[in-house]
Amino acid sequence: MSTEPLPLPAVASPEVIEIERALTRITYLSTRARQHDRLMAMAGVPLDRAAVALLRQVADSEPLRPGELAQRLGVEASHVTRTVQQLQKAGYVTRVPDPDDGRAQRIQLTDAGREAVDRVRDAGARGMQLALSDWSPKELGQLASLFHRMVDDFLSYTVDEESEQPTLSA
Repeated sequence: MSTEPLPLPAVASPEVIEIERALTRITYLSTRARQHDRLMAMAGVPLDRAAVALLRQVADSEPLRPGELAQRLGVEASHVTRTVQQLQKAGYVTRVPDPDDGRAQRIQLTDAGREAVDRVRDAGARGMQLALSDWSPKELGQLASLFHRMVDDFLSYTVDEESEQPTLSA
């Protein structure tokens, strides 16, 4: 099924502008080096941000080819190759044969890698719980529901690199 470009609105609504601003602030806060170091200390996992991002991606959809990982993370394949090599040496990932192509390999978490991801996620969730401690369970449920809906809607659309127009995914 082909996709048709969707026209961009002439102007974003004030509400969408505020959502974009809030997401930018969240992204900034979550990607600060000090925040990452604090999270790694709480989790007891000595990994840099690139390694954590790769481990999380593999945990959510393993096993993946290195090229698929690079595409999903929005980085060059050589970056993924270096990070995978570091993670493999540390015992967090392993390479397994690709069942669809005997010449290719996929990256898979080891038990240590799964434990590291679980510890990072747990530390992040506990920190978030502390930050949102004044929110009611109902408010937290609404926020979670709306975030999931937003992510699902974002995933329903892709940017066509040639036209730079959003297109509906098939």
